[in-house]
Amino acid sequence: MAVHTAAAGAVATVTLDNPAHKNAITDPMWGELEVAFRSIARDASIRVVVVTGSGSEFCSGADLTPSRTGVGSVHATRRMEQINQAALALHELPQPSIARVDGVAAGAGANLALGCDLVVASDRSRFTEIFTKRGLSVDFGGSWLLPRLVGVHKAMELCLLADIVDAAEAERIGLVNRVVPADRLDDAVATWVDRLLQLPPIAATSVKRLVHDGADSTFARALAAEGMAQAVNFSTKDTAEAMVAFVERRDPEFRGR
Repeated sequence: MAVHTAAAGAVATVTLDNPAHKNAITDPMWGELEVAFRSIARDASIRVVVVTGSGSEFCSGADLTPSRTGVGSVHATRRMEQINQAALALHELPQPSIARVDGVAAGAGANLALGCDLVVASDRSRFTEIFTKRGLSVDFGGSWLLPRLVGVHKAMELCLLADIVDAAEAERIGLVNRVVPADRLDDAVATWVDRLLQLPPIAATSVKRLVHDGADSTFARALAAEGMAQAVNFSTKDTAEAMVAFVERRDPEFRGR
């Protein structure tokens, strides 16, 4: 039961490894998630992050089994602080992130996926905000993420009724970006990773920040933030390279500077 991080070139993959319990997240794993995301955020060599689960499931949410979580030994406020810090660390990643979802994504596991910038799911994946069926309210950022993804009324339905949403419905309502057959999931993720690696890193980070901040901004402030971001872009060698490559009719080579 652990969180593993593996780097291959400019790609970091964060894997939940608790397959015997559908990759449920134990108390120690929340801290490991935060450490993994914070470490990746500081690593300038990493340009794309993939979040996934081991085996055939993504994540069944928090592991609430007393024998595995130590329920009672950690106060609820401390446990929620650990969960919140892991969610915040994911949200603050400067690099684009992709959730690779196969099988179940429930509760905090669903919101872990939805907290990524892009979600690629297999056709056997399923999502549920299962909290109310466990006597709980939504967490891991679901109250912020869901209204922005599907609107307030649909978010209320998902959180209150806690129905299981299959892959096709998740794609239809905007919970995921792409649904593919299970045997093509890795290829689909790899294709998007390759496309993200071709982006100018500074501009990609700016896009993330602008889109996240824009949801809580006025139009005027959003325009001002866009203007500042573009001023930074025009000062980079990557933007100059893009202009020259356009004139020379070739693909640009971005180096993040």
